[in-house]
Amino acid sequence: MIKVLVVDDSALIREVLSSLLSAGDDIHVVGTACDPIDARGKIKTLNPDVVTLDIEMPNMNGLAFLEKIMRLRPTPVVMISTLTQKGAQETLLALELGAVDFVAKPGHDLAGGLEQFGREVRDKVIAAAQSDVRGRAMARQPSTTRETAPTKPIATGAKVSSNALIAIGASTGGVEAVKTVLSGLPKDSPPIVIAQHMPAGFTARFAQRLNETCELTVVEAKEREVLKPGHAYIAPGDSHLRVEKSSGQLKCRLGDDGVVSGHRPSVDVLFESVAKQVGADAVAAILTGMGKDGANGMKLLHDAGARTFGQSKSSALIYGMPRAAMELGAIDEELSVEKIAAKLISALERRKAAA
Repeated sequence: MIKVLVVDDSALIREVLSSLLSAGDDIHVVGTACDPIDARGKIKTLNPDVVTLDIEMPNMNGLAFLEKIMRLRPTPVVMISTLTQKGAQETLLALELGAVDFVAKPGHDLAGGLEQFGREVRDKVIAAAQSDVRGRAMARQPSTTRETAPTKPIATGAKVSSNALIAIGASTGGVEAVKTVLSGLPKDSPPIVIAQHMPAGFTARFAQRLNETCELTVVEAKEREVLKPGHAYIAPGDSHLRVEKSSGQLKCRLGDDGVVSGHRPSVDVLFESVAKQVGADAVAAILTGMGKDGANGMKLLHDAGARTFGQSKSSALIYGMPRAAMELGAIDEELSVEKIAAKLISALERRKAAA
C-alpha cells in the first residue's frame, strides 16, 4: 500500500485527487493539506511514501516548499502542473529541484479529461514510490570521493566519423539526467537526437532550458530538419521522432502515429530508426525511467554494431528502462550518468580510428 499525502489549495482538486488515487487497492491517501504550512506537519506525522504537490499555493510557493522537502526530508514528490507557458517553466524547475515527475491538470473541462488524468496520476505516483529520491539527494551533496559533475567538454574536431550520431532515451528523472549528459558533450559534438517522455506543451521549454545551460545548441525537433553537428534535437511532446537519410543528409521526421511501448514520443521508435539509418556509426545511451521503452530499439542498435550504454542503477532515479535493456543483452556497458558523455565521445573516436 503506497501512502500518499495530497497538497493543493483547491478543495475540489484535493477531493478529485483523493478519489482518483483511492480507486485501486494499491494506493491509500493518508491525508490532504491545503498549503505547505499544513503539509509540513502532516508529512512528519503521516510519513507518506509520496506527496502530490501543487505549485501555486498560499503562504508558501510550492517550489520553495519542494526545495525544503528535498533538503530536510527527501520524499518522492509528483507535481500537479498547469498546461501554460508559466506552468511549464515552473514544472521543469521543480524537476530540477528534485521532484520525481509531474502530471498536467485537465483543462477547464475537468470531467472530460478526468479518466486520463486519473490514470496518469496513479501511474506516476506508483513510479515515484519506487524511485531512489534519497539516494539522488545524497548524490547531490559535495563529496571528495564521489564524482558529482560531468567531465568537462573536450573538442572532437575531425576525430569522429562525419556520419556519427548520438541517440539518447529517457523518462522519469530524465530532465536532470539528460542535462547532465548534454553538459558533458563538446560544442562540436556529432548531432544528438533525444526522446524524453514528456507531454506536448513542455518539450519546447525543456529544450530552451537545456540550450541555456549547455554548450550545445538544443532545440525542439522540426519536420525534415537537417541534423547538424553541435546540435541536440528533442522529440516534441506527443510526437514520435525518427531519423531519415535523404540526399546524403540525416533529417528529423516527426509522426503522430500510435503510441509504441506505451509512449509517444517513444525511445524504441527513435532507436529503431537510428539503427536502420546510421547503424554502426551511432552511439546510444538509455537513461533513467520506468518501464521497458527503448530496450528493443537498443537491441537493434547493438546488433547493428552501434556502441550502447546504460545509466547505472546507483545513479538512476528509476532503473527500469536501463535494466530492461541490460536484461535483453542490448547494453555494452553501464555507467554513472556523469561518465556517459565522455564514454559516448570516446566510443565514436575509437570507431573512426579503427575504420
